[in-house]
Amino acid sequence: MAASRDRFLDVVRAGAILAVIAQHWTMPVLSYADGHLATGNALATPGWWVVTWLSQVMPLVFFAGGAANLISFRRASSTRQWLGARLRRLMVPVLPLMAVWLVMPDFLRGLGVPPQPLQVASAIAAQLLWFLAVYVLVVLLTPLMVAAHRRWGLKVPLVMGVAGVLVDVARFNDFGYIGYANAVFVWVAVHQLGFHYVEGRLGSLTRRAALTLSAAGFGVTALLVAFGPYPASMIGMPGAPVSNVSPPTVLLAFLAVGQIGLLLAFRPQLNALAARPGVGHALGWLGARFMSVYLWHMPALIVVAGVTVYGLGYETPAPGTVFWLVMAPAWFAVCGLVLLGLLRLFAHFEMQRDTGGITARTPQLVVAGLMISGGLLGLAAHGFAPLSDGIAHGPVPWVVLATAGFLLTGKPIPATVIGTRLLGRAVTVTERAALRR
Repeated sequence: MAASRDRFLDVVRAGAILAVIAQHWTMPVLSYADGHLATGNALATPGWWVVTWLSQVMPLVFFAGGAANLISFRRASSTRQWLGARLRRLMVPVLPLMAVWLVMPDFLRGLGVPPQPLQVASAIAAQLLWFLAVYVLVVLLTPLMVAAHRRWGLKVPLVMGVAGVLVDVARFNDFGYIGYANAVFVWVAVHQLGFHYVEGRLGSLTRRAALTLSAAGFGVTALLVAFGPYPASMIGMPGAPVSNVSPPTVLLAFLAVGQIGLLLAFRPQLNALAARPGVGHALGWLGARFMSVYLWHMPALIVVAGVTVYGLGYETPAPGTVFWLVMAPAWFAVCGLVLLGLLRLFAHFEMQRDTGGITARTPQLVVAGLMISGGLLGLAAHGFAPLSDGIAHGPVPWVVLATAGFLLTGKPIPATVIGTRLLGRAVTVTERAALRR
């Protein structure tokens, strides 16, 4: 498996990012009047929570990430080289996003956009950085978790799962903030399942065994929803007192087992699908731009909503109505075109390959990772729009923290590269050759 790309993992990653996009582009219920943008969530429609049991695919992202991290870690020349390369690769696609959204709020305000819709857009553009903040922490823990996996095997995710249960018990008994510990316990447990896929313990399951595993995962999830304190929706809902995502509950670990088992049951068919030339090319195209697609699909939605809802007075139809079903394909098509345009501008950052060595020591890389995670988490929580006139209360401190962490990895991207990329890569052939050298 380590000798070549695993097609199953490619399908899981591609399916996960497409499901994320579909969910986020489906959710908005928008209207604008008198300087106020009204927002709602289509998935809050009664009965639609069941969709989230399949569309909440962050467990699959961490599962596939765990498998990919173990494979790449074993190939790396050292822990230091692996950790530095992973941190730089994760952070590079974020740099243009931060650069654009540091100036975008003031630009839009100059065009006369009122504060409230500007605040909503700036928050949406940053909110998905929570995943990257948590994933950076998981990457920092990966060398330790690989050693634990080597020694204790399946006991590791089981212990993590038990810890997740205990955290939830404390959370639902008036110790609410302790719930954020499950950002580590739950996601590391799912990440660890990716290790077991690489080792063959999951990948070698028969269809019957995989379906049994899936039924057990979904069954426990259903029981906890029916008889426990957990909401039925696997995503956060407006006005809901409890969310399964922020912070994550142990329910997502059981959901992961159900989803992983279901996909493993059809692994041969998914591998055959991925082997088709057209599908294989699409998987490769998407895989090379995975983080860019994730980061820019919400700004694409902001552009479309800004033009149609704010600019043209369009109101999204009531979810589930005939008009909603008719308009949804057009909405997706326009958002997709805008996303492709944004990818042409910004995906080059992710696709460039840094072949240089790592100069930073491992402790320095750990500090860098913590700074990156903290900066991204701050942006996800506060958004890009300034909350006041003071710089210290806006996004700048969080951008500085994340960028400083990136610089601390030892080899930042030259500012000339960022500038020329943002200006349409308008550099001469000689300059391109110099940059490559």
